[in-house]
Amino acid sequence: MTLTATATTATAPAPAGAHPKTGTVEIRCPDGGWLAVCGPDDLTPGRGVAALLPDGSQAALFLDRAGRIHAIGNRDPFTGAQVLSRGLTGSAAGRPFVASPLLKQRFDLATGDCLDDPEVSVPAYGVRVRGPERKAAQSGARAH
Repeated sequence: MTLTATATTATAPAPAGAHPKTGTVEIRCPDGGWLAVCGPDDLTPGRGVAALLPDGSQAALFLDRAGRIHAIGNRDPFTGAQVLSRGLTGSAAGRPFVASPLLKQRFDLATGDCLDDPEVSVPAYGVRVRGPERKAAQSGARAH
């Protein structure tokens, strides 16, 4: 499902590293294209949202407490279940993470690396917010 938010009012600038609060959140897909997912106001700090990507895989989007939006693969590599969007969020050594709701392994929201097993990771996707003026605020991702 794709949700689109439209905004017509101006907002104050977001803190450094944070995304704007209006516009449309887009995920950079594995094929290089961008997929509109939701509005920034649809995201709640500490709670994930799952998105179906065009290739059939899923991404988990998170808004951290600093206002940054992250997207990683939703599939827990330890169980194969699509559950990371339902995990508990936190931070370790300043790195935001989500803990799988099943076996509790923690995944770095910026890189997709498993903080508990350095041999395991999930994809990390680029995220941007496209506003009404067609400007984009982007966060990078690492290819897997």
